[in-house]
Amino acid sequence: QVQLVESGGGLVQAGDWMNLTCAASRQTRQTINSFAVGWFRQAPGKEREFVARITWSGGYAYYAASVRDRFVISRDNAKNTVLLEMRNLKPEDTAIYYCASSSRAVLRPYVADYDYWGQGTQVTVSS
Repeated sequence: QVQLVESGGGLVQAGDWMNLTCAASRQTRQTINSFAVGWFRQAPGKEREFVARITWSGGYAYYAASVRDRFVISRDNAKNTVLLEMRNLKPEDTAIYYCASSSRAVLRPYVADYDYWGQGTQVTVSS
């Protein structure tokens, strides 16, 4: 069974930090030929948007402009986890955060480029 599981969401105040973790079993990575993991978020009434992604091999990261100076994505190949470190959080970061896997070697920051998704974790930033 393919599983991507997010953890680490919750409620924080503006300016605080929070870490999100995406866990995938080794079987999942092999089964779905995962090339990269991305984080997306969806705020109420808005479309799901790209946040960041990283490749398993080489650890090549790419960020949305809105988070580039505040968020850091990293991966642990041995643990099959991807960490999203979020700093200086703002109320506009409030959303459900999803991790997703892509098998594509050429990645675009689009929902359609990702094949498997986690259930999401709520991040709420109060002002």
